[in-house]
Amino acid sequence: MEILKGMHPPAKIHNMKRIIYLIMLLLGLTTFNSTARTICGSVYCTDDKKPIPGVAVLVKGTNIRTSTDLNGQYAVTTKEEKVVLLFSMIGYEFQQVEAKKSNTINVWLQPAKTSLQEVVVMGYQTQRKQLFTASVSTIPGTTLTGKMAGIQIRGSATVPQDRESYRGIVENGFLNPVKEPLSTFAIDVDQASYSNVRRLINQGQLPPKDAVRTEELLNYFHYDLQGPVNQDPVAIHTELSSAPWNPLHRLLRIALKAKTLKTEQLPPSNLVFLLDVSGSMEGPNRLPLVKASMKMLVDQLRPEDHVAIVTYAGTAGLKLGSTSGDQKTKLKEAIDQLEASGSTAGGDGIKMAYQIAREHFIKQGNNRIILATDGDFNVGASSDEDMEKLVANEKNSGISLSVLGFGMGNLKDSKMETIADKGHGNYAYIDNISQARKAMVTEFGSTLFTVAKDVKIQVEFNPGKVQAYRLIGYENRLLAKEDFNNDEKMGGDMGAGHSITALYEIIPAGLKDNFSSSVDPLKYQAPKDVIFNNTLSEIVTVKFRYKNPDSKKSRMQMASLKDEPKPFSKTSDDFRFASAVAEFGLFLRNSEYKQQSDFTNLISRAKEAKGKDDEGYRTEFINLAESAKLLSKNNDLAQNDK
Repeated sequence: MEILKGMHPPAKIHNMKRIIYLIMLLLGLTTFNSTARTICGSVYCTDDKKPIPGVAVLVKGTNIRTSTDLNGQYAVTTKEEKVVLLFSMIGYEFQQVEAKKSNTINVWLQPAKTSLQEVVVMGYQTQRKQLFTASVSTIPGTTLTGKMAGIQIRGSATVPQDRESYRGIVENGFLNPVKEPLSTFAIDVDQASYSNVRRLINQGQLPPKDAVRTEELLNYFHYDLQGPVNQDPVAIHTELSSAPWNPLHRLLRIALKAKTLKTEQLPPSNLVFLLDVSGSMEGPNRLPLVKASMKMLVDQLRPEDHVAIVTYAGTAGLKLGSTSGDQKTKLKEAIDQLEASGSTAGGDGIKMAYQIAREHFIKQGNNRIILATDGDFNVGASSDEDMEKLVANEKNSGISLSVLGFGMGNLKDSKMETIADKGHGNYAYIDNISQARKAMVTEFGSTLFTVAKDVKIQVEFNPGKVQAYRLIGYENRLLAKEDFNNDEKMGGDMGAGHSITALYEIIPAGLKDNFSSSVDPLKYQAPKDVIFNNTLSEIVTVKFRYKNPDSKKSRMQMASLKDEPKPFSKTSDDFRFASAVAEFGLFLRNSEYKQQSDFTNLISRAKEAKGKDDEGYRTEFINLAESAKLLSKNNDLAQNDK
């Protein structure tokens, strides 16, 4: 205020007014030139009132876009005078909202009607109509948060699947027990196929048939089975009735139940979190979901457990050395610091993880690597065969490798399944926070703690009772009959409390069927008469082998089942529900063995057999089957229209 000194009072007042006016003018100009505003809020589903992650949010007429985080929250900053926000998410109705005075805008999205009939492209490039008509088609570009963010979708649509890979499956056919009396396979506790199928159907498309592994659909659910009553780690159960998709055929259920251990009975763990932080893991359903999942697992750890964190992008590195499970803050801070960028040297990451696990190996403990990735390796050893060799070299190390799959659009399912199978581990696909809770919290013991390893099943069929039989699923787990007694051949591992279900469809002896193929008589040898032991009332004998976690020598158990099928209505809830899940798999695979399968019947059967459903997984399956039924109808219409 030096300029006011020496002035007469009136002059001082006049000049003070001028200064105040200039200051106000400057403030006004600043305000006028700073019209940028930040608009934030949350996006919810109108049906379940829950937040929706991954919703694309676009400021209309601009390139300003973002997507909602795991809590359904978003924020955009813009200088536009008139702000209109566009909200789009596959599986939900498109919504346009004008942002007036308030800078907080919460949006409620309506789930789309499951129709593939109406897809409108607003955006940046012209697409051919046929890209949107098939149930399993691809859209060039990325998800709605990327190049294709200008797509408006009414009803359901497809999500880009052009970079996803699945191992080809040749479906098991019917076998003649005279020529093939033994059926041998390794058990499979993986559940990835179910959650991946759920993800695709919820996005409005039927899955590729090779994405459907029926045994993983069956083993996603909990069944009411009694565990072993003696010192054995596993108990066996059988049940026989008619097949609902062909009542003239039989359906055999074989179920194994591993013993349940209390938390204080579990051995100490030496864990290595192997986390993919490459550029392909960027996005709300990838690295942020990995972080949330790993922190859930950290919450389950005890002081005697230890965790190291290895990360990989262009190269592999040790993010955190082996740390006690009671240092949860330190572990979570290390996880929170992770960011996605760079290429994907998955092979180097696996090598380093095994090295760290060996350095901290616990005898008679749980030594395990937990790999979280989308499987999109692109530096160094990267093919399915490379991964199989790399992990197979460690089969005798005493270290298991489990895989958690994340992401969509570039999901390498075939690679992750191979790694888990050869790594004595299990494979789960995490598509949302609820699935993370199931794998990391609800099924903590069965996911991480093995009670029986190299579990194999061999079934002998009595040709006097069985004309033909077919194993439903397990195509990737079949073994030669000689492998059953060979302890060098790997089986599957069962964790504490795990249950396993396998189903066989059986054609009774003497029944005329459409699946037995005829062969011309042999020229150089006469057919031999086969003498059956018809004095036995048994239809099958089931054997299973397993090793204790610290043993290299297997043990065997055996059970026989008489040819006395129960009336279907008298079977257990679990039998009827499992039959509905298997029939669902027949539909999704468009199986040549689906026969008289009917969506309405399987949905009705699943509802009646839902039983105790504390976690809501069976209810979710019923809703999923109803959605698939509608998609199947729309797919048929689209194909006919084509």
